[in-house]
Parts: sequence; structure tokens; C-alpha cells
Amino acid sequence: MSQRNNPRGKRSSRDRAVARVEPLQTFLIVCEGERTEPNYFRAFCVPAEVQKTIIGEGFNTLSLVRRTVELAQEQSYNQVWCVFDRDSFPLETFNAALELARQQGFHVAYSNEAFELWYLLHFHFYQTGVTRVQYMSLLSELLNRSFHRPYRKNDPNLYALLLSHQPDAIRNARNLLALYTPLNPGRDNPSTTVHHLVEELNKYSSEALFDALKAENQ
Repeated sequence: MSQRNNPRGKRSSRDRAVARVEPLQTFLIVCEGERTEPNYFRAFCVPAEVQKTIIGEGFNTLSLVRRTVELAQEQSYNQVWCVFDRDSFPLETFNAALELARQQGFHVAYSNEAFELWYLLHFHFYQTGVTRVQYMSLLSELLNRSFHRPYRKNDPNLYALLLSHQPDAIRNARNLLALYTPLNPGRDNPSTTVHHLVEELNKYSSEALFDALKAENQ
């Protein structure tokens, strides 16, 4: 539409449609778990302009980062994240995964020993190692789950259940990392950087965008 036929300089409906689909930010989040971590990160409330591609591969550490390299070549992303655990994998393999991710410009949301540490930090500050068996029993208790309905790794409601405690989890995770100087992710048990990815997603939450727009118009 020409300026002469559109004296007010308004964009056509076609132009507005194009503007609406232009992504504000694009995330590729590749997770070690096939359901636990993907379910959690898919629950983040972000506007349509923020595109989240979240994949649960079932791979671990170095294999996961190599798979992420392949996926990241399929299209362009603003941020690429690998989400994996230390578990009992060899220290050399875990460190190699971190190094390959660094070389590729990827971010890593790791947990030592397991992703459930991030959930536990919503309730308390932990600075001693917690085994996988302990994660399950502690979370069942903290979430008021009965013996017949204990914590389940792939529970799709965990994001909503934990949301009100999320600021506590971020603070606890930061304080936990601050205990390790210098950082040695493979040996720093317990530790996690999941909060870094959570904070990035929160930047684009509906509430954050509303506050930013409100500030611009004041």
C-alpha cells in the first residue's frame, strides 16, 4: 500500500501480521531427560514472540552436547542450552561435555548430582551431597505426597507447584555456587546452574514484558 493511498501512514494488515510473527528471542533447550526437564521448561509462560524449542533426547553429557551441535545447525537460535546431570558419569566425560559446549557457544544448565536438586532448593538450602534415593523421599515429603502417591520425575505439574518458591530456589542456587571457589562443576556436589536458564526465561515472561512496556511509557 502506497503512502498516497494510506495518508495516515498506517501499516497494512499484512505488514502487521509479519511484525507479529517476528520472534523476540529463540531458545533451543536440549535436555538429557526425555520428560522431566522438558515438562518443566515447557511450562514457562512466555509470549508467542519468544520461541522455545525444547527437546528431550535421552542422551547424557558428551553425547547430549554432540547432539545439540547437530540440532543447532538446523536453524539459527539466539540462545542454545544443554541441560544435563553429573550423575555417576566419569569426571572426564562430564568435563569434556562442558568444554565442548563452551567451544560451541552453548550455555549449560548442569546439576551435580541430579536435576532434582533444583526442586529441593525451592524449599531449603542444601550444601551437602544428596543421593538420588534421597531426592525422591525428600521431595515426596516436601510436596506432601503420600506413600501411595510419591514424587514422580515426569510430573507435568511441578512447575506450577513450585512457582511460588522459585525466588527462594534462585537465591539458594546462587549461594550454593558461591561456596565453590574456584568452580569445579564435576566435583562441586551439590551444585546447579539451572537457575541461569530459569532467569533467562523469566526475562521474557508475560509479567516481565508488561513491566518493561509500562516503564517505557512512563
